[in-house]
Amino acid sequence: MSRHGKKHIDISKKLSGEVYELDNAVQFLRENPAAKFDESVELAVRTGVDTAKSDQSVRGTVSLPFGTGKKVRVAVFANGPAAEAATAAGADHVGFEDLIEKVKGGWLDFDVAVATPEAMKELRKLGKILGPRGLMPNPKTGTVTDDTASAVTQCKAGRVEFRMDKNGNVQLPIGKLSFAVESLVGNANTALDAIRAQRPSSLKGPFFKSCTLSSTMGVGLRVNVQG
Repeated sequence: MSRHGKKHIDISKKLSGEVYELDNAVQFLRENPAAKFDESVELAVRTGVDTAKSDQSVRGTVSLPFGTGKKVRVAVFANGPAAEAATAAGADHVGFEDLIEKVKGGWLDFDVAVATPEAMKELRKLGKILGPRGLMPNPKTGTVTDDTASAVTQCKAGRVEFRMDKNGNVQLPIGKLSFAVESLVGNANTALDAIRAQRPSSLKGPFFKSCTLSSTMGVGLRVNVQG
C-alpha cells in the first residue's frame, strides 16, 4: 500500500472533488508543485475498449507542438546515406552491426530507436531485448523508415509514442511543470486529438471514460474532456 508524504497530502486537501476544465487543472498543478525539481506532466485516459478484442487496440504517435521538455536520445540503425542523414539530423548514436553488437552486450543508452527497413532484418533478432523496453522500431510509429533524418527530427522535437496498457489505459507525458499554461494545454489537446483518432471502429459506447492530469510527484486531477 503506497503512502504519500505530507506535501502530497496537503495538496490533496486543496482539491475540490470536482472535474476540472483542462486549463484550470494545469494551473492547479503549476501552483502546487510537489517536488523541488521540474516535474513532468502526464495525461492519462481510461478508455472503454474491450482489451480482449485484438481489433480494439489503441496505439499511435503524436508530435507535441511545444515539445516534452526532455532531451531525447535517438539511436539510428542504418548504413550508407541513411546513416549519414541521421548523423546530420542530430542522432545521438548511428551505426549498424556495431550498434547491434553493443545492444547484445547490454547497451541501451537511448530513448528511441530508428531503423531502416534493411536494418530491421537484423534488428528483429533483438526483439527479446528491445521489445519489453518499448525500444523496438515499428513502421506504425514512423521509426522504421529510409527517411531517417525526418524521423530523428520528429523524435527530437517532441514526438511521443502512446499505446494502451492491459487495462485499456493510455498514458503519456505532455511537458514539464515549468511550461506555460498555454503550452501544456496545447500539448494536452494535441495528445487527446491523437488518441481520439485511434478510436477502434468496432467500439460501441464511449471511447473516453475518464481523463486525469498529474505531475510526477503530485496529485491526479480529473479533467473534463470529450472522446
